[in-house]
Amino acid sequence: MPEFCRLSGSAPEDAVARVLALKTFAVVGCSPKPERPAHYVAAYLKENGYRIVPVNPGQKEILGETCYPSVEAIPFPVDVVAVFRRPEEALEPILAAIAKKAKAVWLQDGITHPVGEEMARQAGLIVVSDDCLMRRHSRAAKPR
Repeated sequence: MPEFCRLSGSAPEDAVARVLALKTFAVVGCSPKPERPAHYVAAYLKENGYRIVPVNPGQKEILGETCYPSVEAIPFPVDVVAVFRRPEEALEPILAAIAKKAKAVWLQDGITHPVGEEMARQAGLIVVSDDCLMRRHSRAAKPR
């Protein structure tokens, strides 16, 4: 597993399970560079049956999927807004997730935004922060 996803997540198991049961993930900050977590985590999710919607204003396509400049520009509903941006840049996609009526926001390892997270919870979204989607999925997928 890449070093990026070896940190231990502390999100409640039920919140993680509820997010992993959803199907369409807008990946904010999705990268065309395979060595970046914002690429290989999205690729992993796609390989495991999730619909990935890359969000990156500098790209037209990532992972064979149309790339959108913002969450607001996605012309269909998304279940989860997964954020791969610095903490100080996390509020905008959190607010976009609320406006888009997403079901959840996932802030990848190292990303927290307490004010935005509370706003999302108040709007009824599931919130997971400072945790890795790939690590949590691979852990959940292993037979017990």
